[in-house]
Amino acid sequence: MTTSSAPGKIILFGEHAVVYGRPALAVPVTQVRATATVSKNSRGGIWVEAPNVNLSSELSRLAPDHPLAAAINSVFPALGISRPPACTVYIQSTIPVAAGLGSSAAVSVAVIRALSEFLGQPLPDERVSALAYEAEKLHHGTPSGIDNTVITYARPVYFAKGRPLQTFRLGAPFTIVIGDTGISALTKESVGDLKKLWAADQPRWEKVFDRVGEIVWRARQAIERGDIPSLGKLMDANHALLQEMTVSSRELDRLVEAGRRAGALGAKMSGGGRGGNMIALVEKENAPAVAEALKSAGVGRTIVTQVG
Repeated sequence: MTTSSAPGKIILFGEHAVVYGRPALAVPVTQVRATATVSKNSRGGIWVEAPNVNLSSELSRLAPDHPLAAAINSVFPALGISRPPACTVYIQSTIPVAAGLGSSAAVSVAVIRALSEFLGQPLPDERVSALAYEAEKLHHGTPSGIDNTVITYARPVYFAKGRPLQTFRLGAPFTIVIGDTGISALTKESVGDLKKLWAADQPRWEKVFDRVGEIVWRARQAIERGDIPSLGKLMDANHALLQEMTVSSRELDRLVEAGRRAGALGAKMSGGGRGGNMIALVEKENAPAVAEALKSAGVGRTIVTQVG
């Protein structure tokens, strides 16, 4: 029996623009995790058990484009295995679904790692990330690649599509309060809607994406300096551009404002938008007050995480 787990993730800066080649910053959220356990079974075949989504099925009965089936089936050719042994893949997750915390990528990473270890050929991080990215296409259509990257490597990442990932030094730790709206939203829908806007007026949106890219670069510099107040201002600026992209929502905007009023240094939506979650950069001692303000404003769940 083998077990592997993977953290959630939060995008600090650059979501959506990252699809168009600009950089993004993301960090792991270790307070929530997806866990996969692979064990031998006596009933034959490969079984998938995922109680969080009420799934109990033989692998062969799942559609080939089912994300879990795709993640599992990607491992066998990667290892040169044509006849895999009978086993059960059991998946549990504490990561909220469709909330911008990387739940699908975390499940894929955990499954791919646990299964390759069960088969005696643990895959290197680079290969795990690549296979998880392929599974992400079934969830998100045109994923940026940032979810599978930061979750696989489980460390802060400065990321641009098609370029080598970069980790970077933190000048000082900082605290983030994550507020989950409780509204499920499909990332591929907001990505697709923005793609239509971009196609209709590419010069305009390329300028917007350039502004996001500049914010992301300045945010990385602020993090490396430990300049947390500047980081908060950049967070506010990034949210304004996400509003312009039409990927925020009234609920997210209300929560962002509630966080700011409660003393957050900055706040923004995070992830695909239209639902999911928002984040607030806070002084550590003020985290409980901001979390309480978000709950009063309608957040169903808050997660306080320290980066660094």
